[in-house]
Amino acid sequence: MLCNFNSCGVISNSKSKTMVRIINYKKRVAENKEFFVLEVSGGIEMVLSKTTGMYYATSKKATITSTFDEETCKSLIGSEFPGSIVKEECEPYEYTIQDTGEIITLSHRYVYRAEEIITSKVYSAPDNFAMVD
Repeated sequence: MLCNFNSCGVISNSKSKTMVRIINYKKRVAENKEFFVLEVSGGIEMVLSKTTGMYYATSKKATITSTFDEETCKSLIGSEFPGSIVKEECEPYEYTIQDTGEIITLSHRYVYRAEEIITSKVYSAPDNFAMVD
């Protein structure tokens, strides 16, 4: 059965979805219990270096706690789902820059945010509406 878009009176939202991709998983321990977190990455971003004035490519990363076992986490690598990685203020903490060993204090972290639910308007079909085979 086919439905003519105009006769159905459906208006869809054309906004494209922002997606994140599972790029890795890590084992964590809290309160003597092991669990896995999924490491997710947002899309590529071009950032202007304050030091060199040149652009470089990067992407924001975050972890999401899961109830999955290791095999499931491994099988999910490469999967994409709606959402984005956003910067969130937090209590200051020390962070070691791996390349230089320099210890800095940060007061933000990157977290996963689910895509906002966007409702589409659906109008009733007119009285003379008919489905076509």
